[in-house]
Amino acid sequence: MMHLSGTEKRLLHSIKVRTAKANRDNISRTKAYEQFFREHPEIQWSFLAGMVSRNAGWNMCDLEGVWFSRMLGRKYRRHLFLTYEEANWRIFQDAYPQLLLYHYSTRYRRPLFHLGRFFFITQFMTNAWNAFWISGNRENLVTALIINEQNIIEKPVIKKQSFVFHSLLFFLQDWMHFSTVLFPTCTGKLYGSSVSHFRNIDERIKLGKRLAGLLFSKELFSQFHEFSCRTEPTGARYDYERYRKKPRRHETPMLRKVYPVISHQIEKTEQWDMYRRVKKDWLIEPEWEENPQLSEWYDHKQKQLHTAVMVKEWLGFH
Repeated sequence: MMHLSGTEKRLLHSIKVRTAKANRDNISRTKAYEQFFREHPEIQWSFLAGMVSRNAGWNMCDLEGVWFSRMLGRKYRRHLFLTYEEANWRIFQDAYPQLLLYHYSTRYRRPLFHLGRFFFITQFMTNAWNAFWISGNRENLVTALIINEQNIIEKPVIKKQSFVFHSLLFFLQDWMHFSTVLFPTCTGKLYGSSVSHFRNIDERIKLGKRLAGLLFSKELFSQFHEFSCRTEPTGARYDYERYRKKPRRHETPMLRKVYPVISHQIEKTEQWDMYRRVKKDWLIEPEWEENPQLSEWYDHKQKQLHTAVMVKEWLGFH
C-alpha cells in the first residue's frame, strides 16, 4: 500500500474536485482543455483535445438543429447524443487528472505521476509522462495521449454502442464524411481531416495524429489558436460560421439551451494496457493523403445534407 503524505492527499482531493467540476458538459470540458493549454503550452495534446471537443459539441448540437432533426427520429438522436457525450466524458475523466498531475509536478518541481494509480491511469500513460518529464519530447507525449484516449473509449463506447455504430445512418455518415474534424480560423477558412472507418481504432489513432500535425503546423497554428482565444465555445456551428464570407443563419442551437447536464456513473476504469498491446503502427507518424483546406468541401457536404433531408421528406409524402 502506497504511503501518502499530507500534501499528496490534498493534491488528490483537489484533482478529484477540479475534474468533477470541469467534466459537467461538453462546454466545460472544452474550456478546461484550452485553458490548460494556455497555462502549459508545452502540453500540445490539451489544445488538440479542446479543438476536438468543440467538434463533439457541434456534432451534438447538429442533432437538434434544423436539418438533422428533420432526418432522424427523436429516439435515435437522443441515443447518438448520449454516445457522443459518454465518449467525451470518459476521455476527460481519464485525461484531465493526468494534466493536473503534470501541473502540480511543475509546481512542486518533482514528478507526481505515480499518483495516477488513484485515478486508474494506465501504466502506459504513467511511463509516457515520466519519459516526457525527462526528455521534454512533445510529439511522443501527444501520440501517447492519442493512443490512450482511443483505447479508453474502444470497449465501453465503440464496441458497446453497437446500435449506433452498426446503424445504416452511421455507415452513411462515415461514407459521406460527415464525421470530419474541423479546425476553423477567424478568416473563415476551414481545415481538418476525416476518418472513413470510425469503428476501427487504428484509423481513429491515425486521424488523431494527422490532426495533431495539422493543428501544430508552423503555417497554421497561430490561426487556430487565434480562433480558440477569440471564440467562446457554445456548441452551435455559428461559433465558426460567423467568420465565413457568407455566414449561415443559426441552423444549430447552443448546447446548453437544448441539453441538460448528464449524470454519468463513476466506475473503476478498466486499464486497457492490461489486455491490449500497443501496436508499432500506432507510434508511426502518419502521412498526409489529402488537402487539409476544407472550406469548399464543407459547403458541398452541407448541400448534400440539405438535399438528403429534402429527398427524405419528398419520399415521405409520396
